[in-house]
Amino acid sequence: MKTVVHAAFDLAGVTLPLTSIHPIRQVKPSDHAFGKYKAVVSSIREVGVIEPLIVHPQRGSRGTYLLLDGHMRLKALQELGRTEAFCLIAKDDDAFTYNDKVSRLSLIQEHAMIVRAIDQGVTADQISKALSIDIAKVRSSLNLLDGIDADAVELLKDKPITASSLRLYRKAKPMRQVDMAHLMVSGNNYTWAYAEALIIGTPADQLVGSAKRKETHGISEEEISRMEKEMEVLERDYRLYQDQFGENSLHLNTIQRYVKRLLENTKIKRFLGTRYPELLEEFQELAAIEAL
Repeated sequence: MKTVVHAAFDLAGVTLPLTSIHPIRQVKPSDHAFGKYKAVVSSIREVGVIEPLIVHPQRGSRGTYLLLDGHMRLKALQELGRTEAFCLIAKDDDAFTYNDKVSRLSLIQEHAMIVRAIDQGVTADQISKALSIDIAKVRSSLNLLDGIDADAVELLKDKPITASSLRLYRKAKPMRQVDMAHLMVSGNNYTWAYAEALIIGTPADQLVGSAKRKETHGISEEEISRMEKEMEVLERDYRLYQDQFGENSLHLNTIQRYVKRLLENTKIKRFLGTRYPELLEEFQELAAIEAL
């Protein structure tokens, strides 16, 4: 049986005057994402609106629309003196879905986008103006992944890692870079401080030549040696627990299903409640877990 998926908006789209579009919230400098606003203004000025606004007809008011997605784009259009915009008409007034499904570009994805644009003939100056970023940053982005192993890049490509963290990867050999990427992903920690700790805890034979004699302010050679040993133990324990995780999860799922079947038996449940109430409470908490 085939599942029919209906479009959430009219595919044709329509150009509307900005005066007929009413935002459901105001874009303010205090907003979390306001730092991207200048980039939005520059992008629209240079190349126009790439992603249409999403609107829905306002009930009880003919010819007016509620803006579901694109509040920064609308504000930028108004600031640039534009009078109309191409819009997609949503079939439901559901603003949550559009905002919940926003996918932010990671640093590595942004790098790939800039490299692809350069390869297609776009100049660094044009990219700088379109994204409202310093041209030096555009040029440095071209070398962002130099010296970093492709497997490590693949692991980190959609993660919020910083440029300073990536630069530290160049101090390690390829296999160590992959190990570091695995540890960052598993710990969901992509900060420079964590990357530096991983480098400090890396044995000298896993570092590139220029980084083997590390000069770390406030840390003696003895302390660095101890950190290397502790890091080795932590990584070994982590891999052990990672290997056991799948098997333990399977066992726990099996136990949970068995406990649920026990609690469906009213006699057993009543017996446990009378004789072993503490055990019954533990069983009920186990059975109530939705995802293991």
